[in-house]
Amino acid sequence: MKAVVIGGGIVGTLIARLLSFYEIDVTLIEKENDVGWGVTKANSGIIHAGYDDEPGTVRASLVVPGNEMYTQLQKDLDFPFMRVGSHVLAFSDKEVETLKELYKRGEKNGVKGMRILDREEVLSMIPKVNPQVKASLYAPSAGIVVPWRVALSASDNFVKNGGKLVLGERVVDVEVEKGRVRKVITDKNEYEADVVINSAGLFADEIAKMAGAESVPIHPRKGEYILLDTQEYTNYVLFPTPSHGSKGMLVVPTLSENTLIGPNAVDLPPDKKDDVSTTDSGLREVYEGAKRLIPSIKLNKVLRTFAGLRPESPQRDFFIKESEKVWGFVNVAAIRSPGLTAAPAIAEYVLEELLQQKLKLNLQKKKEYVKSVRSIQKVSRLSIEEWADLVRKDEKYGNIICVCNRVTEGEIVEAVRRGAITLDSVKFRTGAMCGPCQAARCAMKIAKIISREAGIPIEEILLNADGSNIALRKVRP
Repeated sequence: MKAVVIGGGIVGTLIARLLSFYEIDVTLIEKENDVGWGVTKANSGIIHAGYDDEPGTVRASLVVPGNEMYTQLQKDLDFPFMRVGSHVLAFSDKEVETLKELYKRGEKNGVKGMRILDREEVLSMIPKVNPQVKASLYAPSAGIVVPWRVALSASDNFVKNGGKLVLGERVVDVEVEKGRVRKVITDKNEYEADVVINSAGLFADEIAKMAGAESVPIHPRKGEYILLDTQEYTNYVLFPTPSHGSKGMLVVPTLSENTLIGPNAVDLPPDKKDDVSTTDSGLREVYEGAKRLIPSIKLNKVLRTFAGLRPESPQRDFFIKESEKVWGFVNVAAIRSPGLTAAPAIAEYVLEELLQQKLKLNLQKKKEYVKSVRSIQKVSRLSIEEWADLVRKDEKYGNIICVCNRVTEGEIVEAVRRGAITLDSVKFRTGAMCGPCQAARCAMKIAKIISREAGIPIEEILLNADGSNIALRKVRP
């Protein structure tokens, strides 16, 4: 039995990881040069509590279980995650009534520990909050995570169990014969398949059409963000009271001790699935929205601005089901917010409900498999004594390459050994190049390490995508 998972975002990697525990030949295909570079990379990094989703929807059925699964998933995959809690802030009597509705919705969805706090309680928890606040819906189960680190760890675990990871190949066709999937064709190779799991994010509708399977139209919704080099404003995830189907502009602490503000929400046409540009008007909207929650917030410590795209569809719900037209084709599409939260539950649902129950694959677990991996050792988290012990074992851990985030040569070498051969791959695995200098002082040092360890000429090393070479090719006279 051969399965192909299309799309290496957080959902695709978690599905592939689960499948790697079973007696099945699994290939994961990602069009970028590493996993987690699409929708997974540029979002708010929030593990939602689950009060926002309409009861009875697929989203509502998966978000609370997904939230709960992150505790064990973090232990297994060793990624940064913290339950910091969230507040939905109300500034009028009408918004307070909306909080009560969200509370009731959360109760129906099974959210635990929610409380509606009065003004004094909110001010005591968030001293810099807008003093006009009247109340908040507090949910302690909400958390923050580094999304691409989840995808990277899941991918590492998948490969450790014998899964085949294919990077830098774009799917161009899905071959169907006598109503069954037979082959996935990329721009470089062909892969036999008895089962195809379509978790291609923004492009899932296009993949489904290649197979002649059911699909829902997907368009990108762009969200612009501002990242601040400070965490002085809040230790909680802060939401405004939602309206018009949007959660509004957020203020979010990050696990790198920064503050993220945004996103706005701009619906783009289907042909703009690669448009991650930022705009002056959009970033102004983000800033004004954040100031409504924290009036003292300033832009004097901006690290960077960026935009992310999320897959929206008319039904505003996940589209997770087996095809009735093409046997063996499974759609995991339209995974909009809170897809990051639901991702672990989505993976289990696909395995147990769709593959085992609906398609009756009767998959058997391997006698031997591993379900955990360890992340790259972070010198910045060690005591002086622990760091010294590590340096005695490998002197490369004593050579700091990224001064801003204290990332050593040893960490970068380990990242390359785990498959990182672009600057962004090293960045997302180690945190190098993410500090205030934004790679100005360390990029070329890291490129030289990649060149040495991977045997790649310096002029062939990429920032990320093909064509993003960081050095000019040598020109013969």
